[in-house]
Amino acid sequence: MSFTNGWTIIMDVHTSQPFKLKRTRSLSSLRWIGTLILYSLHKGSFDCPGGGVLHGYLVVLLVLLALVILSLCAIIYVSAQGTITNPGPRRSIPVLVYLRALLYLPEIVWACLGAIWASADSQGCDPATVGAVIAAVVASWILLLSTGLGVVFVFDPLGDSRPRPPAPEQLGVRDLESSEGSQFLSTARSVATQVWESRLRLLCCCLPQDESHRAAFSSIAQLVSGFFSDTDLVPSDIAAGLALLHQEQDKMAHHRDPDDILAHSPSSPIEAELEVELGQAAHCMQFAAAAYGWPMYIYSNPLTGPCKLSGDCCRSQAAEYDIVGGDHLGCHFSSVLLSTGLGYRDFIYVSFHNQIYEIPFFVALDHKREAILVAVRGTLSLKDVLTDLSADCENLPVDGVSGTCYAHKGMSQAARYIYRKLVNDGILNQAFAIAPEYKLVITGHSLGGGTASLLAVLLRHSFPNLQCYAFSPPGGLLSKALADYSKDFVVSVVLGKDLVPRLSIPNMEDLKRRILKMVSNCNKPKYRILLQGCWYEVFGGEPDDSPTELEHQRLEEELSQPLLGEESLLVRHSSSYQSLASDDSPAHAATHLPLFLPGRVLYLTEDGPSRRSCFAQVRYRAEWSSEAAFRSVLISPRMMADHMPDAVLRALRSLTADRPFNLCPSSSSLGNNHHTVI
Repeated sequence: MSFTNGWTIIMDVHTSQPFKLKRTRSLSSLRWIGTLILYSLHKGSFDCPGGGVLHGYLVVLLVLLALVILSLCAIIYVSAQGTITNPGPRRSIPVLVYLRALLYLPEIVWACLGAIWASADSQGCDPATVGAVIAAVVASWILLLSTGLGVVFVFDPLGDSRPRPPAPEQLGVRDLESSEGSQFLSTARSVATQVWESRLRLLCCCLPQDESHRAAFSSIAQLVSGFFSDTDLVPSDIAAGLALLHQEQDKMAHHRDPDDILAHSPSSPIEAELEVELGQAAHCMQFAAAAYGWPMYIYSNPLTGPCKLSGDCCRSQAAEYDIVGGDHLGCHFSSVLLSTGLGYRDFIYVSFHNQIYEIPFFVALDHKREAILVAVRGTLSLKDVLTDLSADCENLPVDGVSGTCYAHKGMSQAARYIYRKLVNDGILNQAFAIAPEYKLVITGHSLGGGTASLLAVLLRHSFPNLQCYAFSPPGGLLSKALADYSKDFVVSVVLGKDLVPRLSIPNMEDLKRRILKMVSNCNKPKYRILLQGCWYEVFGGEPDDSPTELEHQRLEEELSQPLLGEESLLVRHSSSYQSLASDDSPAHAATHLPLFLPGRVLYLTEDGPSRRSCFAQVRYRAEWSSEAAFRSVLISPRMMADHMPDAVLRALRSLTADRPFNLCPSSSSLGNNHHTVI
């Protein structure tokens, strides 16, 4: 929990254990030991002019560091008492934290004096001795500056002035409509948004501060500040909740009713369709991965990649730049050629221009599949991250689609940018003039997959036979009407427990709700939760015996208000927070427009036990799934590894190389199950 008056950078206090401070204590201990060693080795070398001053600097520095370590040890010991939602045993923490904060003043003063003395009073002293003192001064400044940056990015300006929610019986229309309360919450949100916007500008100080970037910063700041404004959680609280939630999900998977898995023999048309789609997806994934350019090529070929690219990167070919833009050394284009196996003349247009809402892509003639292929790059730069985080909804009207049409703002803007390039600049006309009988195929991974799907929606009216293969697209992408419309021409490929296809604002609200529930139901100290969680992630074993949603299902059906422990984690009553609502109820997402994965979902999973030897051969299986299977985030060590393009490509190649295929039938043929498994 955050500390009174906003001292979240110093430690997780009130209801948490100080894991940041443990790291700080370790660094301070190492620094103290290093300074002691330096002093011991050079204590006889201070007989030069000014040596006494340098000697005194090291002695006082040792004393200061000893006091810092003692204060941190005291904070760690006291804060390890109690549980996350029981701060009583940690009542003395504020005094200890203020004491530690006061020690920063002499540290800063002594670091300044050390820098002056080392530069002015070191003439004639042993160079090794002077170097040792300079090393101590540099270490002091590095730690102080890192602490200062931490304060800038983590400090909570609202502190503990935010009102706690009143008792459930006191919550009424009159309270919610109170002008004073509304004005306070509006001011608090405004301050929080301004703080997050300032942080984003500082993080992205290297980017142009033009109107588009300012608009993106403002949009992202509103999203982030709104998400965190109704809870009092710190990073280690979230880590503890994720550790508990992962073990709970594993327990619930073990207790799943066997009737949920139906044995079925696939009909040959379904199996044939899935086999065709897998082959096409594996082929397109090569282009989606190639769009990342030389970083992905070297990542996938660490031994041979640099050698193959070195000659092309240093060679200037003026003729290439009629189709290549934004890559002055040619490294990106050379890696695309090597990854796809295409020739130079097969490319119609290649752009590596990258700005916010403007992402790289290329257009090529795929003679093997008789297609004009548009490949869109995924996230590879800070500008791409800003495009990802611009997660507001934006209207995307499409002719012939009934219902509300809206989509992810950042990817919608990126799709419109590529659409203008392809259509207004005549790139597609040029491609079809060369190969009029070819079909149009659009592909991309991650950010590129989401943008490719929206681009396909925009181009569908002009090219009715186009196809789109989106690999690991974000879950919060399309409205329901557009998602249903895209099922005729978009295939989304998702691997394992990939986080991104499950990433949407409603899903993140659901994850926050589950984390609050887990930490409030657990009566163990946080350090034990995290240590056991780390052991479980690395070595496996049986999940923890903490209370789970499975055991609290009856309670959830009877209650609708937060538990006392959960309520202590709320700083205001949030309309988006439904503490004990049914998991299947969309009530908790009512404040956000629902967004879905595009098209039909081809789900790839590892076949066999979840934990295996590092050298064991991995086999995969494929099945048609539905968007309902991706309405909650699955916690796993592989939630990011399964998102990497090389992992998706490896799984698809494994499936297309194996015979017979390990295929599963369409979920639509077997009722309403989220997954259909053979």
